[in-house]
Amino acid sequence: MIPVRLRAVVCAARSRVSFVITATVLSLASTAAQAQDTTGVGAIRGVVLDAAGQPAGGVRVCALDTDSCATSDARGMFRIGELRAGGYRLEILPLAGLPFTSDQVNVRAGQDGAIEVTLPPVEDFQQTVTVTAPAFQAPEAVKNSGFLVEPRDLLKSAAALQDVSRYVQALPGVVIGTNDLRNDIIVRGGSPLENLFVVDNVEIPNINAFANFASAGGTVGLLDAQLLQDVTFLTGGYPAPYINRTSSVLQVTQREGNRREFGGWATLGFAGAGAILEGPINAGKGSWVVSARRSFLDLFTRDVGFGGVPVVYALNGKAVYDLTPRDRLWVVNIAGVDEIRLGLNESTDLDDEIANFDIRYAGWRSATGFNWQRTFGSRGVGLFGITHSEAKVGQQVKDLVAQGVPPPGVPPDDIIAESPVVYFEDSREGETTLKYDLTVRLPLFDTVQAGGSFKTFRIDYTVESPYGNDTPYSPVAGIDPFFLDTRFRSYQAGAYLQASKQVAARVNVTLGGRVDHYAVLSQVRFSPRAGVKVRLTDALSWNSSVGSYYQQPAFLFVSAFPQNASLVPWRADHYVTGLAWSPAADMRVTAEAYRKNYADYPVASGLPSVSLANIGDTFDVREILFPLTSAGEGRSEGVELFAEKRLTSKLYGQGNLSLSRTRHAGLDGVRRPGSFDYPFVFNLLGGYRLSPVWEVSARLSFLSGRPFTPYDQAVSTAQRRGVYDLTRVNAERAPDYARVDLRVDRTFTIGGQPLNLFLGVQNVINRRNFASYSWNRRTNAQQFGEQQGIFPIIGFDWRF
Repeated sequence: MIPVRLRAVVCAARSRVSFVITATVLSLASTAAQAQDTTGVGAIRGVVLDAAGQPAGGVRVCALDTDSCATSDARGMFRIGELRAGGYRLEILPLAGLPFTSDQVNVRAGQDGAIEVTLPPVEDFQQTVTVTAPAFQAPEAVKNSGFLVEPRDLLKSAAALQDVSRYVQALPGVVIGTNDLRNDIIVRGGSPLENLFVVDNVEIPNINAFANFASAGGTVGLLDAQLLQDVTFLTGGYPAPYINRTSSVLQVTQREGNRREFGGWATLGFAGAGAILEGPINAGKGSWVVSARRSFLDLFTRDVGFGGVPVVYALNGKAVYDLTPRDRLWVVNIAGVDEIRLGLNESTDLDDEIANFDIRYAGWRSATGFNWQRTFGSRGVGLFGITHSEAKVGQQVKDLVAQGVPPPGVPPDDIIAESPVVYFEDSREGETTLKYDLTVRLPLFDTVQAGGSFKTFRIDYTVESPYGNDTPYSPVAGIDPFFLDTRFRSYQAGAYLQASKQVAARVNVTLGGRVDHYAVLSQVRFSPRAGVKVRLTDALSWNSSVGSYYQQPAFLFVSAFPQNASLVPWRADHYVTGLAWSPAADMRVTAEAYRKNYADYPVASGLPSVSLANIGDTFDVREILFPLTSAGEGRSEGVELFAEKRLTSKLYGQGNLSLSRTRHAGLDGVRRPGSFDYPFVFNLLGGYRLSPVWEVSARLSFLSGRPFTPYDQAVSTAQRRGVYDLTRVNAERAPDYARVDLRVDRTFTIGGQPLNLFLGVQNVINRRNFASYSWNRRTNAQQFGEQQGIFPIIGFDWRF
């Protein structure tokens, strides 16, 4: 726990207690798991001790300016729940002595802030009272595998590029894909398609630029890190309120705007240049904040090394308004527009695979949510939400060597004009959701959560692959051509019920389940969930959780081929157990073991060794569109060790080590190493505050080599394209992956406002990490593909 000193000067019938913070109380770099923010509220809980350090029962603790109070029990424990995010002063009324009030205690949505109050002796007139606060703790519903990412850590991390997806790639159980340019989240042997994104109670299919409808990653995040208040990341065993995803949940809460005065920021970084503006609504009854960013490389060059330059626009906005002390409204929007051209031009190195293509991409995506939150005093809180997300993707791919290698000297424009279009897409997806979540506290069950949602999907696909796919998994070229021109609506309904109970002084149990109906598949699934937490000592706890999770294949997969309409939701059963230990106020150590059993996974019906579980971290949609059947199975299991040192002085950081094993089977039933099977993973990241104005941070990542399938050299040479040796699928391993990233921050003051300049270097050792082997159709030979080399980053944040 983090110590905070509370000085009380008792003077007349009422005195005031002021907090003197001796350590940052803003919370952990990656603290205990957080429950889903289904209602947008948090809680203050803690223990009251008398002057001798013994539990003090019967002490009433109230949040001022609300009707929320609690009385400490015989163990001195109390909890004031269903408080909106914000700051509260507490009134503490002991059985003997004078009442007193505190300075502000912060409450954050979806989290329990814990305090420990030691009452002064009644006869003392002036004294120091100690209050300790372990920042923000896990609510009772989540037991395992959760992390809270602080905005400060995200902003200053050496490798994150101020992108939340890239930051969580360094957390336990998460690995990178085959391309450093992508920010896919790959968790505990699952595919990048298995992650849920929630921003301010709005479910968003993808929070990244340059995304397609068959992936969950991209290159640049659309969320502005300066607007983030809390980031919760759950990697397994999460409770019933979450709609089904089979690997992880990334939940983001954006901060409110300034309720007192107008202000703003100017920013420059990897994601582009931009500005943030914010201010009050109606004399502080509400606030608004807007962020707008644009990439800038296209202003200086037409080619950054792959035949083009990305152009990205991103817009984030949030408005909050308090109708009454019980009713709060907020509206949020996340939007992005992106376009890029990749491929051959006058300066392209013909040895690069990109020289064989002309790729044009343009897309946009937007998600908007309206939420109405009503508190019922200390009894509970409800949250009603209406959200809508929309996305459009347009892309065209020409294969410049499909008709043979062009002779030397032919202008690139002529080659492009004469080459066939091998893939074309002009598609749109829309999703509208109505949802309601209720949390109430009942004597029998302590906390009960219930809710439901109804989703309407509008699908409009125009997709063509007229020449089929030259997949390396088939010795026959051009398999599975298709023409898709379809428009339809579909629906998904879901409901959940969950209860948490303190069954003994040190034992808390959570039981729940959810039911989901997938209209496009004509399937209904029930998902039970359970968890238990046992406090072995004040510093050590044992936590376990189990649950079943289902996920519907993406609509593009279901629609691409007629037989795919018979797919069913795939299932993952999670089993997680572990220990959590807090040896000091600013330290936490965890050890967890997990197993995920997969069933009914989509696998290729014509390619016996291919499972969708091994695909997904790609920009080439053709690689993952083929006839499917729900016959796949798999298992992922491992052990994760995690330790962190929070920022309470100058040094902060975290490290984790994972040992795991992932196996997936295609239609042939043979379990092979999964494409994201990294048996050994080690991450170490942190920083040091050299002075109030200088700070350095670093990150070291090491991953054992991932599996890959070698080419059949004879067949590949004969067909002038890469064809795998299907007797050795994922039978070989790439070299180990290692990378070191550095960053330095320097803060200045200009006009009384802080200006933060930062300089970073990614892959400072310039290691040539393996990405994949490709087959160069120009030279008709295998080619080594490498990940990102050394890459400098520079930027600033200036508040005005």
